[in-house]
Amino acid sequence: MIKTVGIVSLSSGIIGEDFVQFEVEIGLRRLREYGLNVKFMPNARKGLNYIKEHPEKRAEDLLQAFRDPEIDMILCAIGGDDTFRLLPYLFGHDELREAVSQKVFLGFSDTTINHFMLHKVGLNTFYGQSFLADVCELGPEMLPYSRKYFEELISTGRIREIVPSEIWYGARESFNPDQVGIELPSHPDRGFELLQGSPVFSGKILGGCIDSMYDFFNGERYAEMPLLCEKYKLFPDLEDWRGRILLLESSEEKMPPEKYRRALAYFKEAGVFDVVSGVLVGKPIDETYVEEYKRHLADVIGDPQLPVVCNINIGHAEPRCIIPFGVEAVVDAEKQVIRFAD
Repeated sequence: MIKTVGIVSLSSGIIGEDFVQFEVEIGLRRLREYGLNVKFMPNARKGLNYIKEHPEKRAEDLLQAFRDPEIDMILCAIGGDDTFRLLPYLFGHDELREAVSQKVFLGFSDTTINHFMLHKVGLNTFYGQSFLADVCELGPEMLPYSRKYFEELISTGRIREIVPSEIWYGARESFNPDQVGIELPSHPDRGFELLQGSPVFSGKILGGCIDSMYDFFNGERYAEMPLLCEKYKLFPDLEDWRGRILLLESSEEKMPPEKYRRALAYFKEAGVFDVVSGVLVGKPIDETYVEEYKRHLADVIGDPQLPVVCNINIGHAEPRCIIPFGVEAVVDAEKQVIRFAD
């Protein structure tokens, strides 16, 4: 059972800004109502500019959170776009490997890159939610589907299975204080959708935000990112991918279909689709480009036998489940469930 949560800002430092403090207080109240102790790591609330300019301080916070014996769970404040800049401070002298310990680590979006960092040093992590995006939800409560998985994680330290949400929500257009207590617009959801291949497959899941993983290979956003990722061998080799399930979800940037295809092509060229046991695809935010993404998935993968299941409630579209990385998963699209080993 989780008793103390350490909150880190590994990408954006937005939780240190005055204009979001009303949201932070909502989240803190909810965590404390669960009986949780909350520790903000020393630099987590120093604001956007400081966090942007000091990747070494972000790295220090992560290392300190792992070394702190009181912290049971490391919760990422939110995503961002440049957490790759922590690489020299976590791997230059094997700092992360020496500090890492068995704790729950939860985050999504740009935190995808942190998940790959922790995968590299052998820690199983949890993908799908963050402090500001989920715990601090402006509605009357955490979104019920998201809350269900968050509560399971903090009470048991694991996720046993995930099933589809009966509804999905449109993106909130404003995060001003006048939105507190305002519910998001909701729509009926369709469940897990088998795009191709067998409805039942298994493997350990790894992946995350396709926008962040695109930047592994392409320097459009940050020219140095592919170079650093290659230097520290952050992208797993093919033997590591063999038999795994690739998770792909897309961000609020609503990646244009042509770019989505290029991102998939990088995985194709790297040989990933030749060795994984299947692909899980998160629902796009506001269902933007959902059909175009499906067409590109089938076309670029080029193997109709490789299982692909779409419309998973994971990543940027709300609500969000939580998916464990590094534990055996069995996907059953017919029974509409993904089960995880103990």
